[in-house]
Amino acid sequence: MQTGNRRFIYLAFLGLVLIGVITLIMIKGPLAPVSVQAVQLRQSDLEPSLFGIGTVEARRSYTIGPTRTGKLQQLLVDHGDQVVAGQLLGQMDPVDLPDRLQSAQLTIEKTEYLVEAAQAQLDEAKNRYAQAKREDQRYRDLVKKKQVSHEAAEAKATDALTTKDQVRAANANLEGTRHDLQRTQSDLKALQAQIDDLRLISPATGVVTAREAEPGSLVISGTPVLRIVDTATLWVRTRIDQHGSTGLVFDLPAEIYLRSQPDTALKGKVARIELIADSLTEERWIDVAFEQIPEGVAIGTLANVTIMLPVVEQAQWLPAAALQNFGHKMGAWIIQENRAHFVPVKTGTRTLDGKVQVLSGISSTDIVVIYSDNPLSEGQHLKVKNRESKK
Repeated sequence: MQTGNRRFIYLAFLGLVLIGVITLIMIKGPLAPVSVQAVQLRQSDLEPSLFGIGTVEARRSYTIGPTRTGKLQQLLVDHGDQVVAGQLLGQMDPVDLPDRLQSAQLTIEKTEYLVEAAQAQLDEAKNRYAQAKREDQRYRDLVKKKQVSHEAAEAKATDALTTKDQVRAANANLEGTRHDLQRTQSDLKALQAQIDDLRLISPATGVVTAREAEPGSLVISGTPVLRIVDTATLWVRTRIDQHGSTGLVFDLPAEIYLRSQPDTALKGKVARIELIADSLTEERWIDVAFEQIPEGVAIGTLANVTIMLPVVEQAQWLPAAALQNFGHKMGAWIIQENRAHFVPVKTGTRTLDGKVQVLSGISSTDIVVIYSDNPLSEGQHLKVKNRESKK
């Protein structure tokens, strides 16, 4: 009797242990439902924006240098100096150009005198020709009256032809001398242009950002001597992720936070959208102009830029954490009869605070998993810990 009771107690105890183990497996083990948090579609206005990091640059910058190799004679400005358009910044050594210019001026004066002399010779030849024509005509009349011989009349006709040729020669000499004058004047202009070209002139109003040579240095043609930026054209050249950048258009508002002024939001707008993107980093360049350029901002300063895209009114959206990649598809896990079911989702606008517009794939009545303790699989049993209500 005691042996039977003992066996019964052992079997009862073993049954209780087995039930406890099975219960533990069902609650805490691999067969237990996965605890999840869930949400439903929400609807409100979305204010999408794009974030990027950029550097302060000048839209217009200039390199100033000689067009001919030579020695730098003087520089009148230094790094940080303000300059205006047309201001003389420096000059190259002209070597013998001033002497050649003076020689050309003297040659012009001499040629002008030669032109005057040739003009006087032409006037004299014309007077002689006019006199010879009158004499020729008079002797022709006298021959008709038989008062002079034919030989005398022919001599006067020959004199008229000779003086006519002298007029042509004097006229040709005058034209040649005038051409010489034009040539020497062109030579003078060319020399003056070469001398003017040695002067380093500021092409715009701005600030000198670099002085890369000193007086006395030999400067090769095309080598920069000074660098100037137009401070009125400062903007932030910003890198933006290509994903979601299709809504970018000109004049979109933006906020700029300079690293040197991290607590100050500066207003700006999109001034240029570059056509060439970076295929390696999957980014594209956006240039954001300041509405009012801050004083003392240094070129090259890093800045955080937020570009505000157009508002999407009354859009249905989910938190970004609710979207998952499963089977090479973007979608979300929804709960159907306490089990996980994956549905592909077509998304639209995204905001920086983690809101994603849902275009299709999920209805307003679906319960969507936003967080799970473990990775989910199709048909897995789920247990909702706390479900956020639809807003």
